[in-house]
Amino acid sequence: MSEHDKLTQRERRSEPRIEAGPFHSVEINLGPPLPIYQFGLRDISGKGMCILVREGSPILSHLEKGRIIDIKCYSMDEFKANKTRIMKAEIRHITRGEEWQPIGCCLVGVRILEEY
Repeated sequence: MSEHDKLTQRERRSEPRIEAGPFHSVEINLGPPLPIYQFGLRDISGKGMCILVREGSPILSHLEKGRIIDIKCYSMDEFKANKTRIMKAEIRHITRGEEWQPIGCCLVGVRILEEY
């Protein structure tokens, strides 16, 4: 993919993204009998985030566009203390196989609906 194509891809997003910053991971719990999964974050925006999920992860068979999930975000404050935020989110996309993605990962984009 050329640099122009990469820029065009970014411009199609509804909001600018920044690196995950203080957020370092997100936990997804879909309930029994599934385990709790923890993933890294690629980037965040004012209304959403992009979660890095390894290709072949069993959770992918339980995620689909439009599904509403509860997520727990882990971050650090300025004193390096762990903080958590629990949010309700809608899965907006699951992107696989793009050459600009991290190797071996797919991207799960979510829109934050509310924070508890």
